[in-house]
Amino acid sequence: MSETEPLILRRWSSRIRTEDQEAYVSYIRGTGVEDYLGTPGNLGCEMLLRDCGDGFTEVSTLSWWRSMESIRAFAGDDVERARYYPEDDRFLLEKPDHVEHHRIVVEGLGLRRELEQS
Repeated sequence: MSETEPLILRRWSSRIRTEDQEAYVSYIRGTGVEDYLGTPGNLGCEMLLRDCGDGFTEVSTLSWWRSMESIRAFAGDDVERARYYPEDDRFLLEKPDHVEHHRIVVEGLGLRRELEQS
């Protein structure tokens, strides 16, 4: 991958009940995280929690990808559509239809270095 080919960040966000944080994190480790990391072209992922202070917690997932083709292997042909798992209805208070994709134009995590070395 050359410096001119941008990496892609995929971002999804929703809300859960704060009391469900521990169970939800455990659930996502075995579903979404395994799927992200098991898809060729995925460069890593993170899950973020933000306590809203009202009994709800915002949850976001960020994943880094080599290309939109790599994302297609994870998400299917409609890459803009959010991907959900069987137990999501148990935790999620809302299920947005779509995700965001961002071109990474400045990168300081060492992702490009890792790509060049692999």
